Amino acid sequence: MTKLGKKVIYQIYPKSFFDSNNDGVGDIPGIIEKIDYLAKLNIDMIWFNPFYVSPQKDNGYDIANYREIDPHFGTMADFEKLVAELKKHNIGIMMDMVFNHCSTEHEWFKKALAGDKYYQDYFYIRDGKNGGFPNNWRSKFGGPAWEKFGDTGKYYLHLYDPSQADLDWHNPNVRQECFDIVNFWRQKGVTGFRFDVLNVIGKDRVLVDSKDPAQEKSLYTDTPVVHTYIKELNQNTFGQDPDCITVGEMSSTTLKNSIGYTKPDNHELSMVFSFHHLKVDYLNGEKWSITHFDFKKLKDLLLTWQEELDKADGWQALFWNNHDQPWALNRFGNTGKYRIQSAQMLATTIHLMRGTPYIYMGEELGMKDPAYHSIDQYVDVEAKNAYRELLKKYPEPKAFEIVHSKARDNSRGPMHWDNSEYAGFSKIKPWLMPTDQEEINVRKELNDGQIFNYYQELIKLRKNERLVYEGHIHGLLKDNSHVLAYERFLDDTKEKILVLNNFSDRKVKLNLPTEWLNKDGNTIISNYNRKLTHLNSELTLEPYESLAFKC
Repeated sequence: MTKLGKKVIYQIYPKSFFDSNNDGVGDIPGIIEKIDYLAKLNIDMIWFNPFYVSPQKDNGYDIANYREIDPHFGTMADFEKLVAELKKHNIGIMMDMVFNHCSTEHEWFKKALAGDKYYQDYFYIRDGKNGGFPNNWRSKFGGPAWEKFGDTGKYYLHLYDPSQADLDWHNPNVRQECFDIVNFWRQKGVTGFRFDVLNVIGKDRVLVDSKDPAQEKSLYTDTPVVHTYIKELNQNTFGQDPDCITVGEMSSTTLKNSIGYTKPDNHELSMVFSFHHLKVDYLNGEKWSITHFDFKKLKDLLLTWQEELDKADGWQALFWNNHDQPWALNRFGNTGKYRIQSAQMLATTIHLMRGTPYIYMGEELGMKDPAYHSIDQYVDVEAKNAYRELLKKYPEPKAFEIVHSKARDNSRGPMHWDNSEYAGFSKIKPWLMPTDQEEINVRKELNDGQIFNYYQELIKLRKNERLVYEGHIHGLLKDNSHVLAYERFLDDTKEKILVLNNFSDRKVKLNLPTEWLNKDGNTIISNYNRKLTHLNSELTLEPYESLAFKC
């Protein structure tokens, strides 16, 4: 796992990174213009959200052509230039593969709708029953998971938006199409792949009714055949390149399955994204709610997954932020007095863990949720749907407050390059408006900021400190109600690293674990510039302090 342990991956949402032609939408030439900035951070690979041809019903996750660049983002020549320019800086490309579903504008679906039986078998097309839908499944975006299939009297399955028709992986022709797409991009120089909602491709042939929402997920999530499909995908595509890096987005996955997906001997994936730790501020498991995050639950989830994957030789993608989540700083940190310290603390927590860290664009600046005041300022279909449903239960201010706390668009706003009206992203009004760019932007951060250079330090540790990129992990102080602590160690050396992270806005006095008392060593990173050479029995952490001590 040494290779994976040394990597740091940066995520770019192309629509919002940099607009080179001033049409309000980010593009590939814009990314090329900013390569020097990306190289300065010293990342190894960039995961790009989809920039394929798409009607953009779900911001590019509704793909109409997997082999062409959407003209909004540029051309294939632009993409090839991007590959070449990034290669000069030893930065690889990770493409987003969306294989659970395709757009209803894709030629496969259009041919199916026109009556072509061959392509109808690409999808879950079923007769209704008892005058209703084929079954009672619900879309993850709200409403039934079924839509009328033209005027045939039948329905097609869509676990997400009606514009995203689920592909039937039971059909070997569908699987071969997916293999061919991956290999097409491999030939273009792509050395990494992120697979969208990959663990829901294993739906049964017979789609039975569910009994309740929890049981319904089990009917199509993490089913045994998913492992079979991934092994086949591996064998026919990226598995032929030992240096290729893959990650599966695993919706509601289990620890046991994640071990299976990532254990090297299984020949499936390099690592997985799991999301349980990002649901600790869901009231009674409901996303569209407002409650303070459960720190104990967060700590238990992070440390349990770390320790169990370590024991079983599995591997984890480490992250707080992405294009589907509101900013972690608003959820688990402090956007006011301690914005800088809490941004650094959150970064330390995961960057010194066992796994491969991911940085979402703007995270290295300490970006936070936008100061929106109306649902009209949001674009995302999920947020709009949720708002309509919430209005049935709450008055408008409360409904908007809930959406504002959890909307995916919170992190999809333009990258802040400077403090101008459109944040230096574009010269015209962008597709989604920036806010807070006067306080948070690249120019200001590189001139006199403290977060970007702290990320540089963490990345340097990841690449050079064997205990970080290769070590085991063991949680400490598990009963402490404010501090997440762990140690990194190896079996062939007595050296260890103690990592302490204070998740509160108050000072916390710690009684250090017995095995760490009276140790001599040195601080390897601290967001308070603390220089320790010896550990005593007690230690007081400042608000949102992170400290890593090596002995």
